[in-house]
Amino acid sequence: MTARSRLNRPLALLVAGTFFMEILDGTILSTAAPAIAADLGVEPVDVNTAMTGYLIALAAGIPVSGWLTDRFGGRRILTVAIAVFTLASIACALSPNLPTLVVMRIVQGFGGALMVPVGRLVVLRETSKADLLDAIAYLTWPALLAPVIAPTLGGWIVTIASWHWIFLINVPLGALALIVTVRIVPTTRDHDPRPLDWLGFVLCGGTLAVTMIFLELVQLAGGLDWPVVLVAGVGSAVLIVVTGWWLRRTPHPILQLGALRIRTFAVSNLGGGVYRMVINAVPFLVPLLLQVGFGLSPVTSGNLLLLLFLGNMAIKPATSPLIRRFGFRPVLICCIAAGALVIAALGLLQPTTPLPVVGGLLLISGVFRSVGFSSYNSLQYADVPADAMTGANTLSATMQQLASGLGIAIGAMLLRLGEQVSPSPPSEAYAWAFGGLAVLMVLPLIQVWRLQAGAGDELRRR
Repeated sequence: MTARSRLNRPLALLVAGTFFMEILDGTILSTAAPAIAADLGVEPVDVNTAMTGYLIALAAGIPVSGWLTDRFGGRRILTVAIAVFTLASIACALSPNLPTLVVMRIVQGFGGALMVPVGRLVVLRETSKADLLDAIAYLTWPALLAPVIAPTLGGWIVTIASWHWIFLINVPLGALALIVTVRIVPTTRDHDPRPLDWLGFVLCGGTLAVTMIFLELVQLAGGLDWPVVLVAGVGSAVLIVVTGWWLRRTPHPILQLGALRIRTFAVSNLGGGVYRMVINAVPFLVPLLLQVGFGLSPVTSGNLLLLLFLGNMAIKPATSPLIRRFGFRPVLICCIAAGALVIAALGLLQPTTPLPVVGGLLLISGVFRSVGFSSYNSLQYADVPADAMTGANTLSATMQQLASGLGIAIGAMLLRLGEQVSPSPPSEAYAWAFGGLAVLMVLPLIQVWRLQAGAGDELRRR
């Protein structure tokens, strides 16, 4: 279909809201784990199964989202996804024991797996290339905001109410999203959808599930047998190879890898995947540095981390004008290089460092983080033709979900390496971890440096 000439802001805001709900529910549970464990009569570490189940279901369900949208239409699938997510949230709050909570979290994860890719695809189809930069700006803020405020919000909810409200807050949000979806989301669908690649669906779902399990095991590897982690890693690698072979062999793959032949899409999702991985590791490591390394209270740590969010949001109005003025390549080079320097600087902090200096670094980190995310998320669609948008969107959503999980796992591995190299004082281990993340930023920097000067210029034109 021909994209509209104007940005549908209500639609973009609706999808951004569902994106926020999905990411928030993937991270907020960690703070409430002790309260949930005490209420359900289990150990706090056992609650991790509910978090892992959600992330696995989320990853495994994403590949089929594009086919469902083509087959049944964006409005219908988005409505079902929001309803499933909201009802599963109620069931999570009412769970009398941990097994029930885990099952309901898996159901909730499947709902979330459809909400975001389907919603984003609807926005992409309804937006012209000239307005795509502004549309993506709306869809980017949840990925920046939710992981940063989730620990603070979770702690606040548990303190003034109970852990049940972590899920019950989704009810009014979900009800509002359902009403808005029925009113504004178009009913368009593909009248001649491709057949569903059932084997590809099983392989992709299995690969993503095993990979997410492996990433979760890596984060917990200090308390597990490394042979278990190794088996999961080998299993993930084998499934990736088999799935890649099948997706290239079958005529109608569930994940269409052809978009990776488009230079701007490949740069945004390969090098950009490394960038997202590093950026997602920072909010994981910073609270540990402040609390374990420096001995600060959770409240002080949470307040400092909110400066990261402030930097994200403060620069947001200027992001699109900056890209239109200077272009994608210069902006990305600046954001990646400056972001790497700031991450390296975080590793040089000491317990005696004045808190304003710590807060200033986090604020600056948030600024470059926000512009980099928005630039990559917009650039990836610059040269994707309309008839390939469904496949490109589904592939991008899958790769971004993996990058998010991989980022925390890499952060945890680098921290453990640092603990082995410099066991004392504790802050020294974090210097190794942040230093390793800064070095990884060289990979996306090289790829962007080799990008053609005018990449994405079509999106800059008004």
